[in-house]
Amino acid sequence: MSKKKQVPLRISEELYDELAAWAADDFRSINGQIEYLLTLCVRQRKKNGRYIPEELTKPQATE
Repeated sequence: MSKKKQVPLRISEELYDELAAWAADDFRSINGQIEYLLTLCVRQRKKNGRYIPEELTKPQATE
């Protein structure tokens, strides 16, 4: 198993609260949730060279 790096991260209290709630919903620690989300983003970038999926850049349909 490779050694994990420690990286200080400064985020707003609001973002922290949102991540904490999301982590709790997914039964992860906040650190685990951040690592999971970063891993997803890196995989997406490697897959198609984009930082976010194309469907997120398309305008949403209004009702």
